[in-house]
Amino acid sequence: MKTKTIVHKSAAPIYAAAVTWVLYALLFPLYHVGHFLLAAATAAAVALIARIFCRDVTEEVEVPEEPVSTGNVELDRAIAEGDAAIKVMRTLNDSIQDAAISAQIDRLETVSGKIFSYVKEHPEKLPQIRRFMDYYLPTTLKLLRSYDELSRQGVNGENISGTMEKVEGMMGTIVSAFEKLLDSLFGEHALDISTDITVLDNLMAREGLTGGDALHRAAQESPAADPVPVPDIRRSAEDKSTDAGDGITLEL
Repeated sequence: MKTKTIVHKSAAPIYAAAVTWVLYALLFPLYHVGHFLLAAATAAAVALIARIFCRDVTEEVEVPEEPVSTGNVELDRAIAEGDAAIKVMRTLNDSIQDAAISAQIDRLETVSGKIFSYVKEHPEKLPQIRRFMDYYLPTTLKLLRSYDELSRQGVNGENISGTMEKVEGMMGTIVSAFEKLLDSLFGEHALDISTDITVLDNLMAREGLTGGDALHRAAQESPAADPVPVPDIRRSAEDKSTDAGDGITLEL
């Protein structure tokens, strides 16, 4: 909510000037031009003095924000409903004392806000959140209202406690579902990014600009090193056996 400062002018100077006129009329004849002008001057002076000593009163008032129209009636309605739902979440969160539930409501509020913000920027995604708006979100608010009402009863009966436990157990599933819905909205965006990355990587590899391709080309363009000679084991063995009679031993 926006705030607006309203200045309330003090009425004391007007009353003071009026009283001055009345008192002057009782003491002097106003039908004379001189007395009339003098009474007017006196009243003006009194009003000015009263204005100096009587300050204006300022007041801060809340002004409802005017909804910004996107030009799409259906989208405007969805955004308005989303804002209203988020405000209800915030109110229920302030009322519910359970720390775990409160943290989950905080997460629901954040994710829901991101969903509506994304759809506002991408109106073509509006049909994708139709079930979310028509069923998931209203049902979630209904469960939270029931939980809030039950938690304020101060009784640990079977019906109250059992119902509250069911809501507590369901909240994790609801948070996960909202997060998956937000993630699904970015499906096409992620596909576009993946395609761009693939095309860019292939183009740079073709031009020899990537690190792996540069190493590959360097390996192909550099001359092969001379092979390391491998000793002929069979020949050495024969020499060894031949030279054995002479008392000479060859070591490899």
